[in-house]
Amino acid sequence: MSEPLFSRVALIGIGLIGSSLSHVMRREKLAGEIVVSTRSEVTLKRAEELRLGDRYYLDAAEAVKGADLVIVCVPVGACGAVAQAIGPHLARGAIVTDVGSVKAAVVSAMKPHIPEGVHFIAGHPVAGTEYSGPDAGFASLFENRWCILTPDEDTDTAAIERLTAFWEGCGSHVDTMDAQHHDLVLAVVSHLPHIIAYNIVGTADDLETVTKSEVIKYSASGFRDFTRLSASDPTMWRDVCLNNKEAILEMLSRFSEDLSALQRAIRWSDGDALFKLFTRTKGIRQQLVEAGQESAAPNFGRENEKGEPAE
Repeated sequence: MSEPLFSRVALIGIGLIGSSLSHVMRREKLAGEIVVSTRSEVTLKRAEELRLGDRYYLDAAEAVKGADLVIVCVPVGACGAVAQAIGPHLARGAIVTDVGSVKAAVVSAMKPHIPEGVHFIAGHPVAGTEYSGPDAGFASLFENRWCILTPDEDTDTAAIERLTAFWEGCGSHVDTMDAQHHDLVLAVVSHLPHIIAYNIVGTADDLETVTKSEVIKYSASGFRDFTRLSASDPTMWRDVCLNNKEAILEMLSRFSEDLSALQRAIRWSDGDALFKLFTRTKGIRQQLVEAGQESAAPNFGRENEKGEPAE
């Protein structure tokens, strides 16, 4: 039987990502020991009930002692404070990474607190659901999804390769890129869609001419999908907006310009412009399916009320 990739992995934070990592590490035998830490006594107790770890601590500094991999799974706004708390207690040669969807701000907040001899490699598994908490995790969350690493130019190559092997063991494809470029890409493919979803659902909730019961009763798939995005963890998305401000504002500006053009096309009954836009964007959907990042099944592969694939 081969040795696990890491002898001791410390999970700081045990929400959707942290608990999913616990499940997949157990299944794939990626860690000899899993240590769980969270500030909430209630959450830590639940993690223990779910057997997500081998040891449990409220104090993150205690949890990282002796760990050769530390994964910080907290909202990006809290990463700096966590790094400051655990820094003096990290084992020499350990790898420290995170899972936040913002990278430049996280690197700036965490790196000053990482001592010499410890390898810091910021990361982002591009996977998730609208659910949160230790009960939300499942082992297949990362399968066929991308994990983006944003190491510095002077980061130890062997450490990058080892962390890459870990994420590949979780089922992910791994890519590397500059932190600032990551933030711009994610502003387009993740942050902006979530912000738009929050805004659209909020607009519907504020309408006086359409009752809330009608919004709920007659919601078609479009609005229903927006509500899934807008049900995501509020703390996480508050921190994303505050920590990727420049890239998000740039994308919002581009979106506003394109929305104005669409508004003009509708106002002036420019059917050709509308058809051209809708045809172009339909092609993007097909590319997602071909890349294996979405299902071509009807109703996005959702199950019906009987738990059967939708027809």
